[in-house]
Order: sequence, then C-alpha cells, then structure tokens
Amino acid sequence: MSTFLEVQDLTVRFHTPEGTVHAVNGISYELGEGETLALVGESGCGKSVSMMSLLGLIPIPPGEIVSGRAIYRGTDLLEMTEHELENIRGAEIGMVFQDPMTSLNPVLTIGRQITESLRVHDGSNSEQAERRAIELLDWVGISDPANHLQDYPHQFSGGMRQRVMIAMALACSPSLLIADEPTTALDVTIQAQIVELALRLREQIRMTIIWITHDLGVVAGLADRVIVMYAGYMVEEAGIEDLYEDPRHPYTLALLAALPRADRRRHSRLKSIRGAPPSMLVQPTGCPFASRCEFVIEHCWSANPPLTPVVPNHRIACWVDIQTGDSR
Repeated sequence: MSTFLEVQDLTVRFHTPEGTVHAVNGISYELGEGETLALVGESGCGKSVSMMSLLGLIPIPPGEIVSGRAIYRGTDLLEMTEHELENIRGAEIGMVFQDPMTSLNPVLTIGRQITESLRVHDGSNSEQAERRAIELLDWVGISDPANHLQDYPHQFSGGMRQRVMIAMALACSPSLLIADEPTTALDVTIQAQIVELALRLREQIRMTIIWITHDLGVVAGLADRVIVMYAGYMVEEAGIEDLYEDPRHPYTLALLAALPRADRRRHSRLKSIRGAPPSMLVQPTGCPFASRCEFVIEHCWSANPPLTPVVPNHRIACWVDIQTGDSR
C-alpha cells in the first residue's frame, strides 16, 4: 500500500490568557491510499486539532504549529499558503465536522451550500452543479433529493444534516475524507446508518478516510488501523484486530473495558477510568496517564515513554508490559 499522507512530529500549541495549551505533542504516523484510519481518545485530547492543523483551519493566533511536516502526495501541507490550501480543501481533502447544525450556514439553502464548492473547484455551471447535488443527496440516502435542494438546515433532522455534510464533503470527489466525530449526538440507529455510509465509501470507491471519534465501539467494523491519543500524545497504534484482541497500553485497555459488551455477565458492572485527564496547560515530565494508571511504576513519573514497537505494526508509549507487569 503506497503512502498517501505522512505526518511527522506535529506539535501544536494555543497561547491563551491562562497559559499555553499543549494541544498536540509530536505525533507521527503514515496513512496508506485507500486505508481507513481511526483516531480515538477522550474529548480534548488533540484529535480534531491535529487534523484541522493539516488544513490550516486553526486560528493563528492564538494557535501555533510549533513543528512538524504533513507530506501529502509529495507536498508539505504545513508549508502551503492560504491560497494553496483553499485549492486543496474540498477539492482533494474533504472534511465532515462534528456538529452539522453549526457547520451548515442557517441562512443558505442546502442546494446552495453543496453547489458552492462545485462552482469554485470544478468550474461547473448552475445546471451541472445542481444535477451533481441531486446525485450526491441521493447517494447519501436522502429521499426525493430534488425537492430538498431549496430546504434550509433547520428543516432537516440531525441525521439528515450529517448526510448533507457528507454530501458537501464528497461534492468534488476528494481523495481523502476526514470525518470529525460525525456520529456524535446522533441516536444509535442513525449512528449505524452513518457508519454504513462510510463503509460504502471505503468499499465502492476505495476512498481514504480518517475517522475521528471518542468511541472505540463505532470503529470496530470500519477502520483498518487505530491511533489512540491521550493528552495530546499518541499512546498506541495498531491494526484494528490487534488493538481489540491484544491491547498493550493501559489507557486502551481501560477504554475497551468501559465498552458495553453483549457477552458481559448480566450483573457485572462497566469499568470506569479513575481520576480525570491532566491539565493541557502543563506539559508533563512523566507519562501523562500515570495518575490514572493501574500499572504505574516509579519511572512513569519521571520520564514520558516514547512510542516504540512491541510487535510488528503495533506501537505503544508505555514503560510497563501490562501482560507480565514487568518494566520495559
């Protein structure tokens, strides 16, 4: 599988009146063409910021990309001008945002918002753009799409608005789709429909996808590979099967233990992760998960472990082998 996107040592800060927020701390990964990568972690761990930084969507100031490279098809996205990024966003990289109600313009019709990128990037005339918009709405599962073009966002349900967002992101047939928690605040049935739509993208047109979520259960049947983030750091990276069958980081293990399971004993309780995430205003000297970890040892408090392979294609940032309890 050829490398489609390579991110190297991405570090992002936000300078606020309260202090400097260490949002993303030196993450590195590769994405293969046609692959679906899931980015998983608690709210505020840096998932969305890491993706928005690639497309120049964080406000600067207060945001600052301190270091890093993002090589997309041989070109560093982080070195591009705003004009160059405008030609990439929508045309080659589409993004579905978390809350469609705030992402869609409430005073413009759905048809106007979908056709805008077609006119800007593809040079389509009004008739061509409208025809393509109808095709897209039909493809994402909105019935009678021609009659919905003149509707406004408030006339759609949450699930339908999210489908519209996906249609907008796909308008110019981008090579990469970034989906930022697209199933948040949707009921379970609609969540399943959105995931099924993503599976169609992957299987029918081999689209490369980055799926951002806080729910490991959502990506079980969707992703090829998973990156687990905590407090701005990557703590584990593995193939989807390896991650579920053989999690190696205490945080991943805790996340999986908190998932409801059909085979769980009737009277057994779901496990919770004790404590709270650390303040992002302070860059930790040790492991950021140490205060919540059941496997913590003395060394965890003084040094932050690097991301290292434990088996082929499986990396973790931990000083302890959780299978044996021995230090590494």
